[in-house]
Amino acid sequence: MNEQKTLSPSEKRAWLRLARAPNVGPVTFQALIARYGKADRALAELPRLARRGGGDTRPIPSEDDANRELEALTKLGGRLIASAEPEYPRGLSALEAPPPVISVLGRATLLERDMVAVVGARNASGIGRRLATSLARDLADAGLLVVSGMARGIDTAAHEGALEGGTCAVVAGGVDYVYPAENARLHESLRKDGAIVSELPTGFVPQARHFPRRNRIISGLSRGVIVVEAADGSGSLITANYALEQSREVFAVPGSPLDPRAKGTNRLIREGATLTESAADVLEVLGPILGRGFPEAKSLPLFSEAAVFPDPETTQLRERITEALSPAPIEVDEVVRLSGAPAPAVQSVLLELELAGRLARHPGGRVSWR
Repeated sequence: MNEQKTLSPSEKRAWLRLARAPNVGPVTFQALIARYGKADRALAELPRLARRGGGDTRPIPSEDDANRELEALTKLGGRLIASAEPEYPRGLSALEAPPPVISVLGRATLLERDMVAVVGARNASGIGRRLATSLARDLADAGLLVVSGMARGIDTAAHEGALEGGTCAVVAGGVDYVYPAENARLHESLRKDGAIVSELPTGFVPQARHFPRRNRIISGLSRGVIVVEAADGSGSLITANYALEQSREVFAVPGSPLDPRAKGTNRLIREGATLTESAADVLEVLGPILGRGFPEAKSLPLFSEAAVFPDPETTQLRERITEALSPAPIEVDEVVRLSGAPAPAVQSVLLELELAGRLARHPGGRVSWR
């Protein structure tokens, strides 16, 4: 995690431009900041790094692009918070690679509170929605900020139950984009009395590939994730898996074995999630850790110019690393082992390949050919 400070307007524009640059995800962003120290220095190096990775250079967002995004967000009454700034949520700061920037609409000060996520099925049962509403209301009354994804079903019920006490929606599009359309009134209520968070620009239309990113933020913000109803393979289970990777607590509400919406939650309980029937079950587990720091994330290997070796060693190194990669995801540690190269050197080559658009990153510190 970077040392936190308030960024100047020019530093924030550079931070935003780097976050929006082609092929720069959270891991790559953190690697670039670790390697070059400042966003503007990293921006200057992007074309060279992409060429080293064997790709074509693509346009980098300009200062005007950054100004337009910031002005659009300000006009909505929102604000952009960079991961280097003290207002950035503590839970996200503790992630191995936090989202470089988040947009916040509504009451940004709510993000200072301890949070708990309540998620579940879109096609939720009536009893599931009632339970989600009750759980969220009781947890909010206990002082927790309830986080969910503003989807129909369990998410909507959780937001509605916690609205008076405090709730935050993490969305897969821009903070101003209402999805689903039926939640227009809820969106307006969250703008007034809650908070809406996204790592994507204003006006951005949600796409399927962005929902896992949203789920990662939901769990990252939270002390624990409560799953009310979830079929096997559902997005709610993805959120629970992220919670486990992030060393967060996982809670699950049991259901009938005859209901497909209970298969996921019942499996979570069998695998060790806390069986949850009321807010008291959640508070009993979370009580001792509220107000404390989050578990420290695994540190990424250091990046430095020292890891960039002169030719011909660089050519040999690249060959060993590329031979270790395949279309199937593989852990970075395994790439290091197979290539026999120092970890910082491997990370440098992977960084260049990703900026060239040739490498994809996956959950759990895995990489593959794109």
